[in-house]
Amino acid sequence: MTDMIELKGRTVSKTVDSETGYSILELALKHKVDWGFSCTRGTCARCRCYIEEGADCLEEPSDAEWRRLEPEELEEGYRLGCQAVIKRPGRIVAVNKPYF
Repeated sequence: MTDMIELKGRTVSKTVDSETGYSILELALKHKVDWGFSCTRGTCARCRCYIEEGADCLEEPSDAEWRRLEPEELEEGYRLGCQAVIKRPGRIVAVNKPYF
C-alpha cells in the first residue's frame, strides 16, 4: 500500500489508489468520500485539509493556496484539497479540516 492515498472525510474514510495529476478533492469526489467544497478554484477553503503523511508526493502550494491560507497553515501541513495535486506515487494521508 505504498502508492495509496487515505482520504478522511467528515464521516467516510477510504484508502484508494494514488493517481498522479489528480487533486485530493478530485479523488475524494471520485470515490464518494464526503469532502467539503464549494468552488473547486481555491477561494472558498471548504476543501481545506491536513496532510498527515506524504506532503512530498504533492505539487508545491499554488498561488490560490498562498492567497487563501496563512503561511503558518502551509508550514503546518494544511492544503486546499482542490489545489493539492499528486505529483508522484507514494503514500498520502489527507484529512478534510474545514474552518467550520
